[in-house]
Parts: sequence; structure tokens; C-alpha cells
Amino acid sequence: MVFPGRFLNFSGTFMSRFAALMILLLAVSGCLSGPPIVAVVQPNPLPIPAGDTDFVWEQLIDVVDDDFRIQHEERVQQFGDFAVQGRIDTFPETGATYLEPWRKDSVGRFERTESTLQTIRRRAVLRVIPNEGGFLIDVAVYKELEDLPQPEHATASAATLRFDSSLRRLSDPVGGQPVSEGWIPLGRDVQLEQRMLAKIRSRLAYPVAAAPPY
Repeated sequence: MVFPGRFLNFSGTFMSRFAALMILLLAVSGCLSGPPIVAVVQPNPLPIPAGDTDFVWEQLIDVVDDDFRIQHEERVQQFGDFAVQGRIDTFPETGATYLEPWRKDSVGRFERTESTLQTIRRRAVLRVIPNEGGFLIDVAVYKELEDLPQPEHATASAATLRFDSSLRRLSDPVGGQPVSEGWIPLGRDVQLEQRMLAKIRSRLAYPVAAAPPY
């Protein structure tokens, strides 16, 4: 037999702990959301002065490696007076949540909250374009939302036949993995692009005198 007083005591304790947890998350959300968004708008592509090509490339790799795993890279190649642009492609990475304070790819509270409540992924493409007197660094970060037939682990209408797509057959249904319909493009993540450009500018000693007026 469950005594009402005991139940109320347990319920009150649970609610108080839950409320305390939510207050704690809100209090530290600023710290978990990463460094503040860069106030100065960096040009994209970012011009950098000429220097040792290997040093420039290693610095770019180090900046990209802070947030992504590199999938493919092609260094800048020089053929006489003609130079071929370099390129860095990364694997898609799921967005950092509030439970992952060590990851900084979700810039700002909105991006981190969205990545916590939704399945968001990002991938980066960097192009190193040889230019007179240096290079142009073009940074593009693409953001995508996972497209699922219904919310994950939802039970409502799970046994109802769907009419918006044909029936799907699973050859190995063990494991309960959802059938992904793909990813919905959400455009580019300008805030993360700006953070990466600011890191590149600071590492490669971009002269202030050559910066365009803001």
C-alpha cells in the first residue's frame, strides 16, 4: 500500500531535483555554448599574405581539426607560373549538444539548443585559392537536418500504414535502427565560418592594414 504522504514526498523531491537540474543547465548554458560569437565580420574569402605554403597548410589543417574530421585534402600545387588551388573536405559531424561542453562547433545558444533537440550535422569545405601576394581562404560550412519518417522512439500511429511513401522492407531489422530518409539542407552556418576565419587570421598574422574597412 502506498501512503499519500510518502507519494507526495517522493513526487515533491523528484520535482525539486528536476527544477534544480534545469536551473543549473540554464545557469551554465553560457559556458557550454562556447566562446562568444566573433563581433568583427571577417571577409570570406579571407586574403592572407604570402608565406611558406607548408606552414599555411598545416595551420589550416589544425583549425579545421578543432571541429571536424578531415576526409580529403589536396594541397596547393605549383606548376611553373601556374598554381592549382587546394581543397579540404571534412566528414559530416553531428552538432554539439549541451551535454558535450568540450565541443565548440555549435556556435551560440540557439545553435547548441537546436543541436540538442534535433539531429543536426555539419560539414566544412575549405578552398585555398592562390592570389597575387598570397592566398584567398574560402570557408564554407554546410548545415543539415536529419529527415525521419516520424520522431524517433515515437509510438503514436506506429502501426498505421503510411500513404506518403511506399512500403519499406528491412533485411536486418535487429537493433531498432530508424530508416533515414536523408538530410534536409539548412544552408550555411555563417557563425561557425566566422569563428574559423578568425582563427585562421590570428594564426597566419593577417596584417590589419590590409584588412577591408568594417
